[in-house]
Amino acid sequence: MRYNKVRKMDISNGPGVRVSIFMQGCAFNCYNCFNPETHDFNGGKEFTDEVIEKILDLAKYDYIEGLSILGGEPMHPKNIEGTTKLAKRFKAVYPNKTIWVWSGFLMDRDLMDKEVLNYIDVLVDGQYKDELHSFLLKYCGSSNQRVIDVKASLKKGKVVLYETEEVPA
Repeated sequence: MRYNKVRKMDISNGPGVRVSIFMQGCAFNCYNCFNPETHDFNGGKEFTDEVIEKILDLAKYDYIEGLSILGGEPMHPKNIEGTTKLAKRFKAVYPNKTIWVWSGFLMDRDLMDKEVLNYIDVLVDGQYKDELHSFLLKYCGSSNQRVIDVKASLKKGKVVLYETEEVPA
């Protein structure tokens, strides 16, 4: 598995100041994706235990609210094992910090049986659709995407949307 980059202080991918990792490789190749450089599974750098430890070290500060995992596609079969390992380790070290993940896969159709959901707080699911793009959306790029409260969804056995404040028009 490979990753594209790590941001040590990201304010655009989830609430507050976060550490973000962009996984490398995506088979969806959505038109006008904001991260096309992450699509090639052979690009980027090798994802290792040292990278996980670097992320944990970057997240140690009180002002870091959590971890954001984007892509590429973190839930692709080639990436989900590494995503799970990172999320599990992050929650073990920082149980009170949140993990947000962006995926083109749908939670209720593709991911309900995946271990990684046990560690994720919020999942933004669904492929980006350029014809449904809106700058008014919070945490996603197109109106077909859902911002999901994973813990509540697992408890209820169905998708429960995460409550966000509306972006003023």
